[in-house]
Amino acid sequence: MIEESFRSGKYPLTQESEKQKSQLVKVINRSDSEDMKGDNIVIETRITDFFVMNNYVSEITHLPGMIEMDALDSFKMLSRRIDRVKNDLSNITIKKGK
Repeated sequence: MIEESFRSGKYPLTQESEKQKSQLVKVINRSDSEDMKGDNIVIETRITDFFVMNNYVSEITHLPGMIEMDALDSFKMLSRRIDRVKNDLSNITIKKGK
């Protein structure tokens, strides 16, 4: 399971915030079928309220590990976005307090 790979440290997570968020990541199959043989394969990568949906067409032969690689890229993108939102919110709070 991809989530276990995040938690076990299989992927190189360079930032401490990524390592912390790796415990919160969820990779969910939103496809119509569990065997991923349907017409439209949909994979959701989620960290709390932030998520990315990736679609794959079953008629195309995907390279082995493509979904796993996309989940890792989506995780890193979400992690950066969450850090930016937290930073922006802390800056707003500081400016309001002045």
